[in-house]
Amino acid sequence: MTASLPPQIQRESKSDQYAPRKEDKFSFGLWTVGNRGRDPFGDFVRPTLNPISTVKMLSQLGAWGINLHDNDLVPIDATLAQRNRIVHEFKQALSDYGMLVPMATTNLFFHPVFKDGAFTCVDPAVRAFALQKTMTAIDLGVELGAATYVFWGGREGVDAEAGKDAVLALKRMRDALNFLCQYVIDKGYTLRFALEPKPNEPRSDTYLPTIGHMLAFIYTLDHPEMVGLNPEVAHEHMAGLNFVHGVAQALEAGKLFHIDLNDQKGPRYDQDFRFGSENIKATFFLVKLLEEKGYTGPRHFDAHCYRTEDEAGVWDFALGCMRTYNMFKEKVRRFSADTEIQALLQELNGGDQTYGGLLSGYTAETMSKLKEAKFDINRLAQRGYYYERLDQLAVEIILGLR
Repeated sequence: MTASLPPQIQRESKSDQYAPRKEDKFSFGLWTVGNRGRDPFGDFVRPTLNPISTVKMLSQLGAWGINLHDNDLVPIDATLAQRNRIVHEFKQALSDYGMLVPMATTNLFFHPVFKDGAFTCVDPAVRAFALQKTMTAIDLGVELGAATYVFWGGREGVDAEAGKDAVLALKRMRDALNFLCQYVIDKGYTLRFALEPKPNEPRSDTYLPTIGHMLAFIYTLDHPEMVGLNPEVAHEHMAGLNFVHGVAQALEAGKLFHIDLNDQKGPRYDQDFRFGSENIKATFFLVKLLEEKGYTGPRHFDAHCYRTEDEAGVWDFALGCMRTYNMFKEKVRRFSADTEIQALLQELNGGDQTYGGLLSGYTAETMSKLKEAKFDINRLAQRGYYYERLDQLAVEIILGLR
């Protein structure tokens, strides 16, 4: 068991204004820092991390929370006595090191029983076991203090399209979530569900693959007020989508219950890179959105250390995720305080205000005024919008030149 952080990381974690603090609400999963570097072409390169040691190390780095799948903490074949001992020791570590469990989830993808999915598996016995396993895992999450419960449909999809009826599969997914919502209500838990979309991997195609798909699905549930989203940077990038716009849609709908932060090189396999390590500009605007539009939930890093690293590299990775977020938060502050940028934004968002008061909703009077209005479309078409200048100024902020 690791006793303490390496000296160089202790210095870096306290050396400047970007050092993470508990009030930043940064969290990691046991599975994120605990990732052992296995991939489809190579075996493990790092030893298993002890959950108690992981709580201690993340707390020393400045993290606020630690999240988990049920089997990240309690082995799937543990006896009740073993389960109770493990949970007791973990809760003691949370107390000792001032850490929380903001979110929990169920592993419905690793064991071979879930090779055709969990809630959408064609075998009813598997679907029944998935519900049983999830209820037990919800109990664990609530015992540990989780306020949000995430559902990632890792294998809820198809490889052979002929094998499943997509309409029936969606009904089965709906039935499962309705069942589990009612379970939470009956138990008196104050728990919200957050659905996590992903377009593919490990299945060829996953049901409900994007933020938009999930949002539409939520409003078909019996208790849509209990269910929101847990979008992930890499997952939307895998589909070639703009993650900032997707998160904005979730925020505007009041459905951003949780968020997974990482990075990704375009529409490839799920890479889970260190936050902010690839798409610098997109990362800036994501942090800007979260900081300026009222998101108060955890900043959760669902990312993995490079396979090239030993355990010391894991803690370099974790600290890097948090410091990068805080660096971008400072860039956002500078953007908002830059007088030239703000003057330009005010000018380009001004425009012709003659009709501004007619665009806030339908009335018979407004309808008549708009139908009678005379627009000089040639004059309107001549306007420039200064986006080149504004974008350059944003780049200069990001690069630290302003």
